Amino acid sequence: MSTEPAQDANASTPAGDPAGVDVRPARRLLLEIGVAVLLVMLLRIFVMESFHVPSGSMAPTIQPGDRVVVTKIGASHVERGDVIVFDGTTTFAAGDRTPFASDGLIGRTLSSIASTLSLDLGEQDFLKRVAGVGGDRVSCTPKGGLVVNGSPVDEPWLAPGTTACDTPFDVKVPQGRLFVLGDNRSDSADSRSHLGDPGGGMVPIDDVVGHVSWRYWPIDRIGGLGH
Repeated sequence: MSTEPAQDANASTPAGDPAGVDVRPARRLLLEIGVAVLLVMLLRIFVMESFHVPSGSMAPTIQPGDRVVVTKIGASHVERGDVIVFDGTTTFAAGDRTPFASDGLIGRTLSSIASTLSLDLGEQDFLKRVAGVGGDRVSCTPKGGLVVNGSPVDEPWLAPGTTACDTPFDVKVPQGRLFVLGDNRSDSADSRSHLGDPGGGMVPIDDVVGHVSWRYWPIDRIGGLGH
């Protein structure tokens, strides 16, 4: 007489796989990878993001080829002297805007996802220093330097021998807007270059992506910006 235990004819193989292969570990791995990717994307959208600087408009503070970390928490709290990254799609690069670029949080989310996937939605980010905030009167002359609300501004970030401006200007910054300048004044397309455009070259605070908090490349200049 056979002593082998009887098998349930209705019992299925692991995970219901007729080949007898347990696919649950693979599914769990895919789920963990998906969660990790989602967390990275959320971190990039809402907390911090890495940017590569291609131009020398912020030299000597930030050189071409530098890579910086931008903190997004508190992006709307901007003070004079802050170095920020902002979306200039509707201001500095309005003529280059594509139908795929969206406004607001949805637009930033889609753009960040696209950037992660190496896609271009037409958004153009810029890195500049804040010279004036809403309500400020900002003026400059080659001899007098930068003046905000009647007080001369010390600018230690300018290269020695650099003038604050080559062409005089005098503007009033509307509430909710920012007047931004590059540290390399002779080679920076900043608010001065768009004074005649709609909006007068003033950047909406809502377009600020975040504050530049750290440089992580090149290694020999890793750290804060020094000012």
